[in-house]
Amino acid sequence: MEELLSEIRSCQVCKSHLPLGPRPVVAAHPDAKLIIIGQAPGIKVHQTGIPWDDPSGRQLRKWLNITDTVFYDESKIALVPMGFCYPGRGKGGDLPPRPECAPLWHSALLKSMPNVQLIILIGTYSQGYYLGKTAKGTLTETVKGYREFLPKYFPLPHPSPRNRFWQSKNPWFEQEVIPILRERVKRILDHY
Repeated sequence: MEELLSEIRSCQVCKSHLPLGPRPVVAAHPDAKLIIIGQAPGIKVHQTGIPWDDPSGRQLRKWLNITDTVFYDESKIALVPMGFCYPGRGKGGDLPPRPECAPLWHSALLKSMPNVQLIILIGTYSQGYYLGKTAKGTLTETVKGYREFLPKYFPLPHPSPRNRFWQSKNPWFEQEVIPILRERVKRILDHY
């Protein structure tokens, strides 16, 4: 695992496409029981090198009902983005994750973590990649149908502050989905 993480962190495959240059951000351990697969690091995470070290990360930890200490314990939770480097800025926010990363690294990472009990898929990029044709027509439908993907996957919207409007339009998410998510995460982490 250390060798694999070292290879990922020194990856230069899409260097020419990255406005701030490569700085792959990933956290993983062979004992991890939970994997969170997000999109790509934002500018703040690119600067600190710490996954989910931003408002989205704070919201995600709130959804999961876990402390920073638990969240950043790689032996419990692996933090794997679809794109490992900050992709740059587009018109409506950050650009999509680079398409090279997941096919290049995910399979080896997942094989290195045999004890994983749940993979949380955040946003449409990870859901499209991992759920394929079983994903619903929209992120909302996929998240609403989360039970169909259990026990392996749990799809979530992105916890970005930009998604407050989505959350206000979909109160069922906080009322129905978050309690189930918290219960599953607690059960997995309590039996550590």
